[in-house]
Amino acid sequence: MTSCVQAGGPHMAITPPDGAEVPRPAGVSAPTSGAGVTGVSAPRVRDHRVDALRGVALLMMCIDHIPQDVLNRFTMRNVGFADAAEVFVLLAGYASWLAYGRAFSRQPWQGVVERIVRRCGRLYVFQTLMAVVTIATIRLWRQYWPVPVDFLEPELAHGLDSLWRVMLLQALPGNLNILPLYIVLLGVFAPLCWVLRLVGPWPVLAASGALWAVVNFDPSLNFPNWLDPDGWYFDPLAWQFLFVLGACASILAGRHGGSLPRWRVLAAACWAYLVFSAVESFPWMDWGLPDVRPMATPWTDKMVLSPLRLLDVLCLFYLVQSSTLATRWAQGRVGQLMAMFGRHSLEVFTLGTIIDLYGRLVFTSFGVGWGMQVAINVVGFALLWGMTRELDRRRALARAARRA
Repeated sequence: MTSCVQAGGPHMAITPPDGAEVPRPAGVSAPTSGAGVTGVSAPRVRDHRVDALRGVALLMMCIDHIPQDVLNRFTMRNVGFADAAEVFVLLAGYASWLAYGRAFSRQPWQGVVERIVRRCGRLYVFQTLMAVVTIATIRLWRQYWPVPVDFLEPELAHGLDSLWRVMLLQALPGNLNILPLYIVLLGVFAPLCWVLRLVGPWPVLAASGALWAVVNFDPSLNFPNWLDPDGWYFDPLAWQFLFVLGACASILAGRHGGSLPRWRVLAAACWAYLVFSAVESFPWMDWGLPDVRPMATPWTDKMVLSPLRLLDVLCLFYLVQSSTLATRWAQGRVGQLMAMFGRHSLEVFTLGTIIDLYGRLVFTSFGVGWGMQVAINVVGFALLWGMTRELDRRRALARAARRA
């Protein structure tokens, strides 16, 4: 998820944590060579679209996790079936291929697998940190101010006997369930890469899509969750399809200079579907407007990644990754700010989750007036911005040291 900048000869490349380059974006001319499943092409420059889109998704996730925040009326979930979580997982698959998938063709496989294992370990450490902070904070807060029980499952709110289940990912509290999904998906990424290189993307996509379809027909196929009889909120057996689609999209983009090929008919179809999705998903009644949805309540089960949600995020991703306009936006001031958040996605997600926790507690205990709304959002954004600025500064120093 997190990417870093690494010196690589005369060209600057964007790389996830282990040093994999991102292909040249649309709108930047460069000679490209033919590529197989590795998607390796000629010299590359930094493509900020993935980081910028990931940064936008991370901020939306932070906002959506605070129900009392008025800003969550303007996030992606209000204008589409999917929300920022789908974007997050799709980009995780895309970046994982850039970071690890192509490395298998250039480096000893033992070293690549070791990096994947280290990454999973780091994800687990951050997951544990969020769980401990969440449980400790709520139990302490309750000694001074009343907190509704829905802030934490009763099994964890009234005793620590089940904490070991949280540590073993057998119990996933609310808002702490997406990193375990990523740990599982990344944990099986090495054999997935081997199969991709052996048979190519299409058979892998077919098998992955078949598993997703089976889970949609039988949602009981899920990992067990001690806190929820239905299982994991993000069913890994269904969400793996989105992750695999992201990896295959990265392969395809590598064959076309870093961008997905732009077909006008496909782009028009994507726009049409997104308009339909927006009309269906917009909270008309909350805004005091007449309900103009053509369908009553379409099936948009998030646990199994329903088809409507899947199509929604794929349309959005295709339009962004095939657009030269998106490339220019990502290179602008706002795009660069979002890309800065996206480059440090794990840290931003972790701090954002903790900020969400305290934001919800403050709103619940002290009210949701406009002064409190401004304070929570300004302080939260300032903390995230300050952290990412410092991480960027350290990264620049490390890059300068490597060049020296």
